[in-house]
Amino acid sequence: MTSAMRLPGRIGPHALLITGWAVHAITLYKQLAAKEKDPLTGLLRRDAYTARARRLLARHGDDVTVVMVDADHFKAINDGLGHAAGDTVLASIAARLTAWAGPRAAVGRLGGDEFAVVLRLNSDRRERRLEQLVRMLRTPVVLDDGRTVDVAASVGAATPDVLGTRDLSALQRAADAALYDGKHSGRAVGATAAHATTPSINGRRAGRPGTTAWGRAA
Repeated sequence: MTSAMRLPGRIGPHALLITGWAVHAITLYKQLAAKEKDPLTGLLRRDAYTARARRLLARHGDDVTVVMVDADHFKAINDGLGHAAGDTVLASIAARLTAWAGPRAAVGRLGGDEFAVVLRLNSDRRERRLEQLVRMLRTPVVLDDGRTVDVAASVGAATPDVLGTRDLSALQRAADAALYDGKHSGRAVGATAAHATTPSINGRRAGRPGTTAWGRAA
């Protein structure tokens, strides 16, 4: 018995047009994704992160937490172990931030070893979750050649319910000021109202207002 293969019918111009547009749409999507995401870490670039973060603040208001993260001693890792090791550390931090924050959060790489997260996280769970983040960021990183690198990151957090504003820039500045008050301390530091008025130099804080610390010092 001879088996017969049914050949598709003639492809009309409308089908070709639809196929062409589908390929074009996929190409545009890939180009857009490449522009929105950092190629090393896969996190959102600054503009895409900012847009998503502002949507979260507008939608959830006081239940949102803005978190700034800065890798500790990253230059020493980069200079001592090489740029490939530094890249692995940055990618590992990004993966941990993504896992911690969840798919609905805004997680961005703002530049270098500086990261930001905006997520729905209310006051009842905030302290416990930030302590969890600090522990995750202190887990050693295993490099491709098998070497293990001790890592850590400083964490600052700011919230609309404490600072009385939903402005993303203001919340990030306050979280950054809190981060630098707890730099290398092994704690997540929560911004107080004083951090919102802390003078800064080149975007970094000057002075040392009162802080709220979450987590334990190393």
